[in-house]
Parts: sequence; structure tokens; C-alpha cells
Amino acid sequence: MKGNEKLIKVLNSLLSDELTAINQYMVHSEMCANWGYEKLHKHFEKRAIDEMKHAEKLIGRILFLEGLPTVSNLGKMSIGSNVPGMLAGDHAHEMAAIKAYNDAIKLAGDVGDFATREILEHILQDEDGHIDGIEELQDQIGHMTLQVFLSIQVG
Repeated sequence: MKGNEKLIKVLNSLLSDELTAINQYMVHSEMCANWGYEKLHKHFEKRAIDEMKHAEKLIGRILFLEGLPTVSNLGKMSIGSNVPGMLAGDHAHEMAAIKAYNDAIKLAGDVGDFATREILEHILQDEDGHIDGIEELQDQIGHMTLQVFLSIQVG
């Protein structure tokens, strides 16, 4: 089915964002593993896998709409040098993703592609969950202090 060219372009932009997020979360995951923060390592690793699933859905939809997925464009990553910096960069990325998905959902509705809109709405729900999880960790750091928070992330 031939899709709307503008929507395909937006889907490729979202794909670029997801591929960037995958890389950012994987780097953060491996940094935490290197520091011995096993629970945070698993947290970031799971988030990267979630983003991989989003990328897979976007690629599938772009192909269905007879577009060509662009997987060679990455955005700017925000790699934190410490855990609070990681969470701040991830928070900024997820907030931008939420805005981008909301805009794309509106466009999909405007061009009458309600199946794409539904796919994007499901991904948006995941992104909302991601921002909630990041804010939860940031709140824990604020309540416990960074040292106590990190001490419970080991093993």
C-alpha cells in the first residue's frame, strides 16, 4: 500500500530517534555493568530492548507503506558520565520522543492513516512508561541520596 510521503518521512525520523536511543541505553547499560551496578545495567538493557522493538515496528510500517527505512541516521546521544547525568540525558531524549510521537499521531490522523496512528499510539504509551520510570529513579536518588541509591544497585 502506497503511504503518504510526508508520513513516511516522519516515520523515518522517529526510526532515527529510536536507533539513537538504543545506542544511548546500551552504552549506559554497559557503563553501569562496568561500575558494578547490576540492577541499573539490567534496567538500561531492558529499555534498549524496548526501543529495539519500537524500531522494528517502525521499519515494518515504513516497508508496508512502500517506503525505504533509513537506518543510517543517528541523532545526538547524551551519554552521562555518572548515573544522574545518564538519567538526565535519557529524560530529555524521552521527552523529545513523546513530543515527536504526539506530532506524528496527529499527522497520521490528518492524512487518514489510522492503522499507523494506532501503532504510534502504542509506542507512545511505552514512551510514557519510560519517562515515568526515569522520573521514579530520579525521585529515589532525591529521597535516598545518590550514595544510598547506588548501594542498592549493586548485584
